[in-house]
Amino acid sequence: MMASLLMFVGCTTNKPAEANNENELINEQLMQDNMKEVQAYLKECGAFFIATVDGDQPRVRPFGVSEIIDGRLYIMTGKRKDVFKQMAANGKFEICALKPSGAEWMRLSGTLVNDETLAVKEEFLNRNEELKSMYHADDDNMAVLYIQDATARFCSFSAPERKVTF
Repeated sequence: MMASLLMFVGCTTNKPAEANNENELINEQLMQDNMKEVQAYLKECGAFFIATVDGDQPRVRPFGVSEIIDGRLYIMTGKRKDVFKQMAANGKFEICALKPSGAEWMRLSGTLVNDETLAVKEEFLNRNEELKSMYHADDDNMAVLYIQDATARFCSFSAPERKVTF
């Protein structure tokens, strides 16, 4: 009887752990799929606009590159620019990207985290050759920032808003 009880307990405690692992894998895959969808949207739009805070004043400027590297969505700028100083002081941001049709847009918000990993900077430049004339992975100017705790809202004039997170 005791052996049967132990086998039963052993079986029931393993199944929830397996289910939790499976749910975590499914959730991680969903987050990665959401990130890929957001990055594809940014690429389709070409330019996108990022809003930062400068004290109590909002600041908005265009950006044009984003990359997924090692499971993170990155943007890139120069450390000498005011935008980087604003991001360093307050990592909260919002991006607005408008499709060429003008009838669909995405708003992306979250927190930007600076990443000094040389390999990430090199990969970013390898994917964006046009930036190599302005930046070098090992200079003290290039900044790559990844987005964490992201919420993307896909909007249009003809459909309800859809929200994804990663």
